[in-house]
Amino acid sequence: MSTRRRTTALIGDDNTVVVAGKRLTWRTLRKLPQLPSPAAVLVDNGADALAALRHHAVHGTELLVATESRVDELMREELGESGFAVVLPDGTVTPAKLRRVEESGRAWLLTSGSTGRPKRIGHTLETLTTVTADQPARTWLLPYSPGTYAWWQVVTLSLTQPDQGLVVIEPHELEDWPAVATEHGVTAASGTPTFWRQAIYRDAEALAGVPLEQITLGGEPVDQAILDQLREIFPAARISWIYASSEVGASIVVHDGKAGFPKAWLDREPDPERPALSVEKDELIIRSPHHGAGLVGAVHTGDRVEYDGDRVLITGRLDSDEINVGGSKVSAGVVRNVLMGHPGVAWARVFARKAPLVGRMVAAEVVPNPALGPITDADLVQWCSSRLPDYGVPRRIKFLDQIPQKETLKSDV
Repeated sequence: MSTRRRTTALIGDDNTVVVAGKRLTWRTLRKLPQLPSPAAVLVDNGADALAALRHHAVHGTELLVATESRVDELMREELGESGFAVVLPDGTVTPAKLRRVEESGRAWLLTSGSTGRPKRIGHTLETLTTVTADQPARTWLLPYSPGTYAWWQVVTLSLTQPDQGLVVIEPHELEDWPAVATEHGVTAASGTPTFWRQAIYRDAEALAGVPLEQITLGGEPVDQAILDQLREIFPAARISWIYASSEVGASIVVHDGKAGFPKAWLDREPDPERPALSVEKDELIIRSPHHGAGLVGAVHTGDRVEYDGDRVLITGRLDSDEINVGGSKVSAGVVRNVLMGHPGVAWARVFARKAPLVGRMVAAEVVPNPALGPITDADLVQWCSSRLPDYGVPRRIKFLDQIPQKETLKSDV
């Protein structure tokens, strides 16, 4: 490992890290024993995940870190056959089944699995550290599942920048995270749109008590409704949304409070320091300097886009976003955005359902906003009818009691 990488990695070593109510620093986290390399470290708490990351930064250990629950027995077998020793939360080590030369400094991420089983994407600490400019002093909330790309984005910021503290939120703390954040003076938080909707849905007043100066959204399509709700609660905060993935890194960053990104960003003059964005057959294509190992040139993201005036909206996955209703096509993401623009809707999912004659029809699941009283499917059909073509109006609407959320803080939208 080069001296430059070692020096950069430890700049934040004295930043505060709050885990399980304990106030530590990166330097005083529990020291892990010397890990085998390559190692897949499976954790059941945030402290051990951070300790594994620091071990990687100091020693250059070829590392994959993930929660134990995300890696099933089949994937553990696959990791062993790919040369990884698997380290369990209790310290048990299953040696690698394949002996190979380690890639010192390599960090491996598991994708979210939105297109099937998660796959491994290789990075380095440098390609995962996308914030390099000087930052104002902040205390960051860390609600993400260890080892995900969003988790790496936040933790590398804390490890490589001074005065960037962390407050780790474990899964059992997610329902009450605003109280934890307020107690420890969190001033910046990153989460999926589902994460923010959950917080508003559960207790908007408690959320408003967190002294947030920076709010970041990513990981899912970001709609205008959630941006507007956050702006109302935090009128003085900077609100950003980021398009990022394990494959192409952080490729789009928007701070103007609007959903989507400016159409003028497409097909700009090449710049080696900046991702290049283009669209082919409604699919977002990215050439990125932050891409994962082995990915060269244009990466087909699989995400579908729609144009709305001078904005480009990312509406959902290409293989599931388009619904064909009797030959007329509608975007599930566009319908979802319309539903979530209704003040009585806290969350919505839109999907295709089999139907006689037309083959498919638009259906939806909706979580009502408890602060605004009951709504009916007739209310929502009327709302959508004035904003969508007839074939895009949901004809089956199911009401749910709570917003579904995965370990990755996403929901199936």
